Amino acid sequence: MPSLWRNRDFNLLWTSQILSDLGGAIAQLAIPLLVLEMTGSAVQAGVVGTAAQVTKLACRLPAGVLADRVNRRSALLVCDIVRLLAFAALAVAVATGHAGLTTIIVVAVIDAVCGAVFNTTEHAALRSLVAGPHLPAAVARNEARSYGTSLAGPPLGGLLFGITQALPFVGNAVSYLASLIGVALIRKPMQTSRDNPDGHLAALVEGLRFVFTNPFLRSVLIIAAPLNFALTGTIFTIIVTLQRHGTEPGVIGLAETIVGAGGLLGALAAPALHRWMPFARLIRALCWAAFGFLAVSALLTISVATAAPVAIAVFVGPACNAALFAHQAAITPDVLQGRVLSVIFLFAMSAAAAAPLLAGLIVTAWSARVAVLVFAAVVALSAVTATIAPAIREMRPAELVTG
Repeated sequence: MPSLWRNRDFNLLWTSQILSDLGGAIAQLAIPLLVLEMTGSAVQAGVVGTAAQVTKLACRLPAGVLADRVNRRSALLVCDIVRLLAFAALAVAVATGHAGLTTIIVVAVIDAVCGAVFNTTEHAALRSLVAGPHLPAAVARNEARSYGTSLAGPPLGGLLFGITQALPFVGNAVSYLASLIGVALIRKPMQTSRDNPDGHLAALVEGLRFVFTNPFLRSVLIIAAPLNFALTGTIFTIIVTLQRHGTEPGVIGLAETIVGAGGLLGALAAPALHRWMPFARLIRALCWAAFGFLAVSALLTISVATAAPVAIAVFVGPACNAALFAHQAAITPDVLQGRVLSVIFLFAMSAAAAAPLLAGLIVTAWSARVAVLVFAAVVALSAVTATIAPAIREMRPAELVTG
């Protein structure tokens, strides 16, 4: 079978989304900087961020239904056009001095809605673009794309914002144009033919029923949600603790970079890990390794060195995600891909969204060490599930599975 690198359509999508994700990471830093520059209020900057996150969560399940009931290519193109116009308008408003808080919130919410639909639809289309044996590598490459752009985007966003405040939003609009062109050039259909006789609510219920009656997908929820929750909470704890001990902002940023680099290296190493170890054993080993390294991190919470074991814990994440989501894509019928993914994403994101609050409460009431140990214990739940769940033990390579 030809290499994934020779899969024209997947590579078009992947390359265009590198640029799109980079633009999104640039804007993610530039928007709060713009609000702070305009208002001087951290609260108002937080309002914009919260509005975007709440919107994204609220759109997750409807986005899954949409991804399964409309032409996926058309949905991706519409999302890119809307986001391109929104950020072009914001760039003009900033350049002309007419950007108010309401305008920024509207653009952030539009971006969140389109982002939820685009991300769910893109993931749902993966099985149509990539053959079964290449699904784990494709997921790993998407993970590498995400980590790489999250590392490069914020510094670039700060640089562009320093040149002129409108420039990051021009860059993001251009990135959506690149995504639009890449998606338009894809030749393969992104979904199988389907009928949609049921209403939207019935379609949503069908997706929920499929997830919660499937032993493997139930296990994925129990593994993925605690992992995301724990890693998000641990990273937040490190940032808060270093700041409370007077650590320089640049050093705190270095800690975040170390963690992000761990994820990027893990995504690059994921295909080799999959060749080296069977999926079920790999997931068990990775979950227990994440638990152990987070426990080690608890001993180093007042030093930037605490980022090193967390980076190793994050390193194992992409390989775990690649195995789980490749298997999910293989066992889920194409007509349900969007809804199944939206349920998984919703659970994972909702859990992660609550992690900073819990971390802050534990650090205030006890200590950073206790907070990280609590998050390590949460990861142990994922590790135990990966060890004892029959559906995980019986996992087979994606090419041997028929959906």
